[in-house]
Amino acid sequence: MIEPQPRNRWNWGFTPSAENWNGRLAMIGFISAVLLELTTGQGVLHFLGIM
Repeated sequence: MIEPQPRNRWNWGFTPSAENWNGRLAMIGFISAVLLELTTGQGVLHFLGIM
């Protein structure tokens, strides 16, 4: 019997587990940007000094 791969295992390339991690990290980044803007009143680019 073949065991299924764990969904949270880190694999390189376009695999379902890699896409899950990509989505999770994107959600963390987006929420971080929103919280930064709410707390400082400036956008991410202003906070980094780019604009």
